[in-house]
This record gives sequence, structure tokens and C-alpha cells, in this order.
Amino acid sequence: MAVPKAACSSVKAALAALDPLQAHDLAETLGQKQVHAIYPTMRFRRHRWDFLENHYRFTVVRDPLKRLLAVYTNRVEGLGILSHCRKIRRGRVHLPTEPDPDYFFQNLSAYIATSSDIKHHTLPTALFTGTDWSAYNSVFRTNEMADLGAELSAHTGRDVVIPHFNSSDRHLHLGDLSVQTQRVLRVLLEDEYTHIAPFFDNPFERRHVHAVA
Repeated sequence: MAVPKAACSSVKAALAALDPLQAHDLAETLGQKQVHAIYPTMRFRRHRWDFLENHYRFTVVRDPLKRLLAVYTNRVEGLGILSHCRKIRRGRVHLPTEPDPDYFFQNLSAYIATSSDIKHHTLPTALFTGTDWSAYNSVFRTNEMADLGAELSAHTGRDVVIPHFNSSDRHLHLGDLSVQTQRVLRVLLEDEYTHIAPFFDNPFERRHVHAVA
């Protein structure tokens, strides 16, 4: 199950190179748009999942804060996705297309309502993975792509290397944001950190404990 902004494009490209339905020489050169056209990212549906119980089932997850910050650095800042938003371009919604990080995250709900791209990439992880981690044979963190490659190699008998797509030139950190923005993100990501607790600690809890101490 693919999760947007969690090595999604990279994993799909690796699977395309293994897919007998794809020409091998073409699969190795597929771009991001092509792999998403071949393998659309779908929300988790239990009835579809149970049908595949005899398959090797895995997903890749990312720290929720880093995933959300990457939406800004990659989609907003890097690709300028908001400049193509029809609602903004036609004047139906008055939002800046090049917001600074604080403005973007403090007005995230407005951007989600305006841009389907922003909405898709900021939806909670649970909508794509489901809520039961035991349903998976393996769950990999985004820094474990070498492990995923080794696992896929073992299953397929092929040498699998996960390519690296969607790397942002700039990395945004929690400390780069205003205190008000940090408060907004803490509330926004609370449920997501509860869901993903087996794999990632909640950085807002650590900051709160340190502040109290």
C-alpha cells in the first residue's frame, strides 16, 4: 500500500522494473508521472486487502511531521504546484501561490480545500495503510529502503534497488517554524502519531516534556 510522500514514487518505480506486464527496458526509465499512472495510489479498503491474503503485503511509512514538511518543500516550494491551482488562478480563492511555511501550515485547511494535490499528499497515513499493522508482512520506514530492496530481492530472485525520487533541495525542520505554527501542527498530527507510534516517536511530546522539565 503506497502512502503519498513516503517514498511512494521510488517504490512504484522499483516494482515497475519487476512487473512482467511492463517492458523491462522501459520500466527502468519510467518517470514519476508514468509510475503513478500505472500504479495509482489507492486508499485502504479491507475487502480488497483480504482478497490478497496470499500475497506479500508491505507498506512504507514516514515520520508524519517530516512527511508534512516535505509537502511544502517538494510540492509547494519545489514544484510550485499552487501556481497551477485553477481555483486560485481564476480568483475564486484568494490564497498566495508562494506562501512561506508558516502561512502555509497555519492555513493548511484552506489549501486542502482549494488544491486536490495538497489534499492528496496531506491525507493521514491511516487512510492508505488501514489501522491494523498486523495485516502486513512488513512495514518499512523511509530510511529502510535498502532493507525493502533486499526483501523484494529475496521474494523475486531479482536484484532490486529502490531509486530515489522527489528529493527536495531544501530541508525544513520544526525549529524553522514559528511557535504558533508548531502548535497548529501538534494538534493536526496528534492522531497520526498515535496511529504510527510503533514506528515513530511524537516529537511534540518530547519538546513538551523538555519544556516542563
